[in-house]
Amino acid sequence: MSDKPVDSLSETEAAAELARLAEEIAGHDLRYHAEDAPTISDADYDALRRRNLAIEQRFPQLVREDSPSKSVGAAVSEKFGKVTHVVPMLSLDNAFADEDVSEFVGRIRRFLRLSADEPVVITAEPKIDGLSLSIRYENGRLVTAATRGDGQVGENVTANARTIADIPNVLKGDFPEVLEVRGEVYMSHADFAELNRRNAEAGKQIFANPRNAAAGSLRQLDTSITASRPLRFFAYAWGEVSDMPADTQMGMVAAFGRYGFKTNPLMKVFDSVEGLLSQYRMIEANRATLGYDIDGVVYKVDRLDLQQRLGFVSRSPRWAIAHKFPAEKATTTLLGIDIQVGRTGSLTPVARLQPVTVGGVVVTNATLHNEDYIKGIGNSGQAIRDDGHDIRVGDTVIVQRAGDVIPQILDVVMEKRPSEAQPYLFPARCPACDSHAVREEGEVVRRCTGGLICPAQAVERLRHFVSRNAFDIEGLGEKQIEFFFQSQDPALHVGSPADIFTLKRRQEGSLTKLENIDGFGATSTRKLFAAIDDRRQVEFSRFLFALGIRHIGETNAKRLARHYINFEAFRAAGLAAVMPEGKGDKGNGAWQELTGVNGIGAIVAEAVVEFFAEEHNRQVLDALLAEVTPLDEERIGDVSSPVSGKTVVFTGSLEKMSRDEAKAMAEKLGAKVAGSVSKKTDLVVAGPGAGSKLKAATDLGIEVITEDQWFERVGQAG
Repeated sequence: MSDKPVDSLSETEAAAELARLAEEIAGHDLRYHAEDAPTISDADYDALRRRNLAIEQRFPQLVREDSPSKSVGAAVSEKFGKVTHVVPMLSLDNAFADEDVSEFVGRIRRFLRLSADEPVVITAEPKIDGLSLSIRYENGRLVTAATRGDGQVGENVTANARTIADIPNVLKGDFPEVLEVRGEVYMSHADFAELNRRNAEAGKQIFANPRNAAAGSLRQLDTSITASRPLRFFAYAWGEVSDMPADTQMGMVAAFGRYGFKTNPLMKVFDSVEGLLSQYRMIEANRATLGYDIDGVVYKVDRLDLQQRLGFVSRSPRWAIAHKFPAEKATTTLLGIDIQVGRTGSLTPVARLQPVTVGGVVVTNATLHNEDYIKGIGNSGQAIRDDGHDIRVGDTVIVQRAGDVIPQILDVVMEKRPSEAQPYLFPARCPACDSHAVREEGEVVRRCTGGLICPAQAVERLRHFVSRNAFDIEGLGEKQIEFFFQSQDPALHVGSPADIFTLKRRQEGSLTKLENIDGFGATSTRKLFAAIDDRRQVEFSRFLFALGIRHIGETNAKRLARHYINFEAFRAAGLAAVMPEGKGDKGNGAWQELTGVNGIGAIVAEAVVEFFAEEHNRQVLDALLAEVTPLDEERIGDVSSPVSGKTVVFTGSLEKMSRDEAKAMAEKLGAKVAGSVSKKTDLVVAGPGAGSKLKAATDLGIEVITEDQWFERVGQAG
C-alpha cells in the first residue's frame, strides 16, 4: 500500500497506512536520535513524513495520538539523567522546492496581513547536520547542557559539553543573568576522516558520517571519550533568556558571538524570496568546500516581535522553515578493489569506480570499510543489506558522499549484476610486503604481521622504535626519521631499525656527509651519532616494546621481560610456541608458559607467535641484534621494602628524579604505580605544583609525603 497515491486511498487504507507510518517513523526516530545509527537517508525519511502529512491533511479525522506530526526526536535514553526544557526544542517544517519557499513567505504575509509592498526581512543560514544541544548559563557560568530528546525532555550531557572547546564554560561581556544558548554539535570533515582512519586501524567502530560520529561522541557515559573527539559547536538559537540582548534573530546571534560562541559566517538577511533562493544556491554550490556537513538552508523571520505573533503550529514554528538539499547519491560501476595498508598494518579495501558526479563532485574512489562490509555482514554476522548480498567487481553500485568527504558504497543494483561477477576474496597476505595478514578474533580489521619490514608501516614503526619509552634516541624525532626514510642515498637511508646503528659507518665511506645537509651541521651530527651509540645496550623491556609487536605496550613488555629475564629466552619461547588448534587442545608447553605469564593472555601470545613466524621479521631482528644488545632484565622476586605491595601516585614537579625514574624505582621496590588517586591508593608523593591529585588524596585521608621523605622512606639517597 505504501506506493499507492494518497489521492487513491480509501479511508480504511489510509488508517492502515497511518498506523504503518507511525510505527516505521518512530523506529527511525529511535535509531537516529537515541542510537545514533540511522538506517535510511534523510531524503527517504523526509519522504515518509511528507506522505504521513499528506494523508492526515486528506483525512484529518484519522490523525493518531502517536502521529509523527505531533512528535519531535525520540524518548530520552535511560543511561542519561533527564533535563526538562523550560522552552521546548521543536523542529522545523521542510521546503524541497523554490515554490515551497515562495509559499512560506506568502503564508507569513497572509498571517501578519502585510501589504504586498511591505518588506519581510528573513535570515538565511546553513542547516548544520549535527546534534542539537541546549546549554544553560546562570550568572555567566555553564550549569547544564541537554540534548533535544523528545523536545520536552532531553538528556543531561553537561560534563561532556564542558569538554568541547567551542562551548565556553564562562561567558564574556555583558550577558543576561539566565541564558540558554542552543545550537548544533558537529564534526568537521577532516576530523571525521581522521577519526575513522584511526578507528579502522585500531579495529574500532567506523562511523557512517560526521553526524553519527558527533552524536555518538557527545552521548558517551565516559567523558574522556568525548574529550578525545574533535567536536565543534555553532550557536544559532536560544531557550529561556532573562533579558533579551537584541530584538532580531541576527542581533541575538551577534550577541552569542560576543559572549564567546562560534556562529556561522554565512548567515545573512534578505527581504525577498529571490534573495533567499540566491543565498540557497550559493551555499549549495559551495557545500563541498565548507569543511562540515549541511543538509539545507534555514530561513527565519528576523524580527522577534513578528516571531511572537506568528507563533507555532503543531511541532514547528510558523516563522521558520528548512529548505533541504537534494539527496547526494549516484550509480556507477565498480571497476576494482584496491587494498591500502595503513601505518599500523591495517588492510583497508578501497573501491575503484567509473568516474561519476555526486553532489557536484567527481568521485572515482569510495571506502568499503573492511572485508565484512564487502561480504554484506555486520560485526555480529547480521546482514547489513536487505537480502544480505555482497559487493563484487563489475557490480553497478549506489554511491553516496558520506559527509561530503569520504564517498562510500551503500548498495548494489542486483538486477544489473554481471553473470560472471565473482565473490571478492580478501587477501590473506599484505600487498605491500607479502607478509601474513591476520584477523584476530572479535576484530573487523585484518593486519599485516611484517611490522619490521613492511614499507607501508616503516615510518610509523621507526618513530615508535626511537620514542621515549623505547630506545629514546635524542635527536631522532619525527622530522629526522621522515628525512632519513625518504632519502634515496645509501649513506643516509634508514628503512629498518638496524639502519639507525649503521648510519655512522655508512657515512664514513661516503661523499654525502650528514653535517653538510641543512638542518644538521657538525655539532648536531656528532651529538646524534653519540646518542645512537649510547643506545647500543638497552634494557630488555625497552627493546621488546620498541619492536612494536601488536598488543605489547610498555606494561606487557615489562611483564614478559620480568618473566623471561633475557631476550633470547623470550625469542625461543615465541618460536617454539604452538597455538591450540581447537577445543580441548591447550597448545604445547611453550604456549602454555607464554599465556601463563601474569597479565598475558592468548591474544598477546598469538601476536608474539605471529611475529616470530614471519621470516622477514626474523631477518630484520637478526640485523638489529648484530648492532644492539638487550640487557637482561633485573630479577624482581619477593621484594622486601617499605613500599612493597603498595599503590603509589606521583604528582607535581619532581625535582630530584624524572617521573619515569620515579616509576621505575617504585616498581623495582615492589610497589604499583597508578596515574590517579582512588580509595585503593596507599601513598601519594607530591612535588611543587601538585593540584587535583593532592586534593583528592587529602579528601580521602591518604598519606602524602614529599620527594625527600620518599627517599627517606625507601632508604635511598636522593
